[in-house]
Amino acid sequence: MDSATTLRAAEKTLTPIFSGIDAQVKKNLTRVLNAYRNHRVGVHHFAGVTGYGHDDLGRQVLDRVFAEIVEAEAAAVRVQFVSGTHAIAAALFGVLRPGDEMLAVAGAPYDTLEEVIGLRGTGQGSLKEFGIDYRQLDLTLDGMIDWSNLAHAVQPNTRLVSIQRSCGYSWRPSLSIVDIEKVIHLVKQQNPDTVCFVDNCYGEFVEDREPTAVGADLMAGSLIKNPGGTIVPTGGYIAGRADLVEAAACRLTAPGVGSFGGATFDLNRLLFQGLFLAPQMVGEAIKGNHLTAYVFEQLGYPVNPLPMAPRSDVIQAIKLGSPEKIVAFCRAVQTHSPIGSYLDPVPGEMHGYESELVMAGGTFIDGSTSEFSADGPLREPYVVFCQGGTHWTHVAIALEAAIEAVGSNLH
Repeated sequence: MDSATTLRAAEKTLTPIFSGIDAQVKKNLTRVLNAYRNHRVGVHHFAGVTGYGHDDLGRQVLDRVFAEIVEAEAAAVRVQFVSGTHAIAAALFGVLRPGDEMLAVAGAPYDTLEEVIGLRGTGQGSLKEFGIDYRQLDLTLDGMIDWSNLAHAVQPNTRLVSIQRSCGYSWRPSLSIVDIEKVIHLVKQQNPDTVCFVDNCYGEFVEDREPTAVGADLMAGSLIKNPGGTIVPTGGYIAGRADLVEAAACRLTAPGVGSFGGATFDLNRLLFQGLFLAPQMVGEAIKGNHLTAYVFEQLGYPVNPLPMAPRSDVIQAIKLGSPEKIVAFCRAVQTHSPIGSYLDPVPGEMHGYESELVMAGGTFIDGSTSEFSADGPLREPYVVFCQGGTHWTHVAIALEAAIEAVGSNLH
């Protein structure tokens, strides 16, 4: 069976799944529309300011809109955040103080947080260098949270529990909202004052609630992933308890300035429009994930999540088994990207990552993973991670070439 026929068969099989995703998009879009209506968003909120950012009406209203959508006390949506990692770092440095402990409950953190914590690198002002302890609960052999250990893991100096929602570059299930709610419940049983923080990157609008709706004290993420709707050019957000959001904002700006500074320039319209588009863009990405999982499992490759399994983020992993196949897969994606289709992805080093990476992403927003992209670290067991997609049909076109490039794994 050729790749086009394989994909057509998969699309037919997945029709009920796609219909369910559309229903989920409608739910999430209703939340967004209600918040825009409640805060009377109008064209006057699109005007930008310069300089210190005083009286940026659009920024102020967007913070309140975002907070309502995610059911948080407060939010700070800022173009001054360089990335999701920057937003997460601001949250961690905002909450933690010397002598505190940060406990990661979903195994090892994403590569870019290792230097923030102090697991790699020296001399850059990591949490470790400020006297903040770090401990992690390793996952079970099947990649799940170790619930029995978590039930008694909080110590007197455990100021913050870190919950990474997405699998990152790990071969594990991403955490569902129900999982996150269970983690928070177990932590609060041990110490109600321990801050439950969620790295929400790749997870926004995938389900019908966000972590702050189920008890997370604080969360952070990137605007060039899900909540930017593929059109926001840069930035990140923090949301949660008002005092903790302000503490994180003080690390982004300065004590005394906090969330009251930071010009949005002429980007307010894109921030509002991107957030409006976000549920639809996430829905398309999830459809692309299901399609990718289905066809590559049919070809004999291990995939995570499995076809038709519920989704907790917009990442689909395929265990290709060799560096050559990762490069070939990424080359196929790049060739069928709207931007830079003529470029040839080659492995290379990237700031914040331990291993060499190969990345494909001819995206309109540089580095955006809400647009269709694929990447993977060149280390065992040689897994490629697909993210995003503005429309699932684009994913299908790229997959035709990717199937031809890597071939079947059936023996």
